[in-house]
Amino acid sequence: MRDVRSLPKAHLHVHLESTVRPETVRDLGGSRAPEGVFATFRDFAEQRARVRELLRTADHFRRIAVEFCADEAAQGTRYAEVTFTAASHGERLGEPEMPLEAALEGLAEGRARYGIECRVLLDHSRRRPVERLWRTFKLATRHEQVIGMGLAGDESHPLAPFAEVCDAARDAGLHLAHHAGEAAGADSIREALDLGHAERLGHGIRVLDDDALVAEVRERGIPLEVCPTSNVLLGLVPSLADHPLPRLRAAGLAVTINTDGETALADEYTRLRDVFGYGDDDLAELARASIDASFAPEDLKVRLRGDVDAWLRSP
Repeated sequence: MRDVRSLPKAHLHVHLESTVRPETVRDLGGSRAPEGVFATFRDFAEQRARVRELLRTADHFRRIAVEFCADEAAQGTRYAEVTFTAASHGERLGEPEMPLEAALEGLAEGRARYGIECRVLLDHSRRRPVERLWRTFKLATRHEQVIGMGLAGDESHPLAPFAEVCDAARDAGLHLAHHAGEAAGADSIREALDLGHAERLGHGIRVLDDDALVAEVRERGIPLEVCPTSNVLLGLVPSLADHPLPRLRAAGLAVTINTDGETALADEYTRLRDVFGYGDDDLAELARASIDASFAPEDLKVRLRGDVDAWLRSP
């Protein structure tokens, strides 16, 4: 078995604020809750909110972005599309542009230091006002490194109120990737596709609830950003062994492996090897699927696919 950390990977579903190192949290005056399964999605969201509130200055945002690059590079991530809740931070701090600009500076420094390419997706909680999503849209259009946006948070809140902003984002050439089919069912996926113009589905594991939707998602080639360990931690599946990942793959869906920021990417691949018996060919196939599903430039995709092939040929 080859070293999973050396497998070139793309990471498509990871929240910057969920990747803050424990020592950084302590340096900023906070403490992480004990690890384990969250009782409810609200418990998870509140714990993450406590971490976000520690981020107050440009130096804080630059630091977590640089550390994100270092940690991802150590996992074999060569390209990442990291999600960031920029408008919320800007509103909280009274500096609309600062959090995003500082994070982008940190990602640029991380690229120079660690050789990892990063782009940014801006997210917005479904529980928050439409006006903030408009501010998110305006932020996204001002920065070349921001390539898209999407709806996140509690999927029991509908996407429909945000449809006009999604229309504007699509027309502006931004990519759209929404959380759907994680805690909520197939209807949330249908809404993300029809009203949200989703090009990828954040999680999407509940697509299996509807055979017709499985067929449509497969035929349209809509990739799923699957985060197995996160699904277990949020109590959405009882254990990794019970995760629907093998059934999603067997259905011919485009499945990518991600962490949501709840674990390390190479560790996630290693768990799949251990739990599902995936060999190097399976892991390489998953890595290629993430590269193919990314919004990276085509020349970078070609180079990364070649690096995956070289990994398979290595002793």
